[in-house]
Amino acid sequence: MKVISILGSTGSIGTNTLRVTSSFPKEFRVAGLSGGRNFTLLARQIEATSPEIASCSDKHTSSELQSLLRQRGYPMARTKFVHDMEGHIEVSTHPEPSIVLSAISGAAGLLPTYRALEKGKLIALANKETLVMAGELIMNMSREKQVEIVPVDSEHNAIHQCLRGGKKQEVRRLILTASGGPFRETPKEDLASVTPEQALSHPTWNMGKKITIDSATLMNKGLEVIEASWLFGTHADEIDIVVHPQSVVHSMVEFKDGSILAQLGLTDMRIAIQYALTYPDRWQSPLPSLDIHSLSKLEFSEPDRDKFRCLGLAYRALRTGGTAPAVMNAANEVAVEAFLNDELAFHEIAQLIESVLDAHTPREITDLETVLEADRWAREEARGINRKANHIAIRS
Repeated sequence: MKVISILGSTGSIGTNTLRVTSSFPKEFRVAGLSGGRNFTLLARQIEATSPEIASCSDKHTSSELQSLLRQRGYPMARTKFVHDMEGHIEVSTHPEPSIVLSAISGAAGLLPTYRALEKGKLIALANKETLVMAGELIMNMSREKQVEIVPVDSEHNAIHQCLRGGKKQEVRRLILTASGGPFRETPKEDLASVTPEQALSHPTWNMGKKITIDSATLMNKGLEVIEASWLFGTHADEIDIVVHPQSVVHSMVEFKDGSILAQLGLTDMRIAIQYALTYPDRWQSPLPSLDIHSLSKLEFSEPDRDKFRCLGLAYRALRTGGTAPAVMNAANEVAVEAFLNDELAFHEIAQLIESVLDAHTPREITDLETVLEADRWAREEARGINRKANHIAIRS
């Protein structure tokens, strides 16, 4: 039996992971759950899995969670309740699980994932920011502990599968596919009036708010470029992006002889999650097969880098190296939050990120504190720039 902990259990990836594990009740046991503020959903998850430990975002939410479980007659002695970042780390480092599914959104996933690696646990990675912020530290720890990092993101999961068909030294380039988001055909001049509701309407995937906005700006694809570079030891110039609106081909690998291997599948994250949790084996899936006969066409095109400027900013951060990717990621998180709060226009997201990158002097990453310090600086800088811009706009 595989024993796992799920970081970010109340999010889209977390809930799908529990759907996967419930399909194999004799093969999986969930020992740890780490959720956010949705304590009613977390309560249902705890009732269904009876984990040894459960964490949520803060002390107040934890109290609400425990009160609800008592009302429902849950045997409270069965589970240890923790909260905050310390709680998430306690879930990720609990001695029972051998696999940690890392799906906490954003920079908050870095520390719990790193601590799990230190304990020698296999990481099923759905939190791309972990590698964007501290790729060198994470991959060094993975090698030191001889621990696998198996990607859950559909694109990296696809590349991981394709690379099983060849040797690393035979690879010419990695090709990440992108749906193009909701504004693939929207004229650039119309992006200034985009609303959060429009940006949250993704044509293919059902995801959390932050990653959905990242998909709309194509920053999600930029983050994936950086993640792929660290995961697969590939230079920025060897990673390409193609827009593929059908989202059937999840990514491709081109080899030196010109052969291209592609991974196709349903647009259902349970396929990638099951692959990561059962690797290196493949188990029979309860999902239906992809109906090849229903595919009338598969389209591929280059992304509009002038319209989606976040792509170029991600490549810039990757090539700069050091703390630049962590700074870019933090500035993006602030910008997305500001956009969702109607404090920033959609087209200004890239502008704010670029301003923060321009103001940053990159440093070599020697430890986690260097990364966290860069993250703190970038958030403060981004908020300051945005406040100043809003103040000037109000005055004018």
